[in-house]
Amino acid sequence: MNLFKSAGAVLAGLFTGALLSLAVDATLHSTGVYPPWFQPMADPLWILALAYRLIFNSFGGFVTAKIAANHPAAHVIALTVLGLVMTILGVAANWNAGPEFGPRWFNIALVISVIPTAWIGYKLAIRKLPFSEQQI
Repeated sequence: MNLFKSAGAVLAGLFTGALLSLAVDATLHSTGVYPPWFQPMADPLWILALAYRLIFNSFGGFVTAKIAANHPAAHVIALTVLGLVMTILGVAANWNAGPEFGPRWFNIALVISVIPTAWIGYKLAIRKLPFSEQQI
């Protein structure tokens, strides 16, 4: 049972970051902020995409740490390893795919951001509230 809870905590964090990013991508494409799918975008739009991915990936680390019954750090490390492997595979698959899959700096930034965003989410999840805000 603990294995399923642990896997669930890691997958919840992974899907949180991925699904939120895809939802915002779809919204920005459908509202015309982004060009149609599989069309090149200007660098400022890629910066926007990176910005919300950083936030959502941090939130994924937060979710994993909060759901993990025991050892939240170990669960966030597992999330980080899984996220890093998936990000590297995605970047490798799209490295020469064309400008519609993002500039190389964006792909490199995605890989570099996996570890710090997971750590930020973990640190936010385990922080203690000041005494005045704790429930007694």
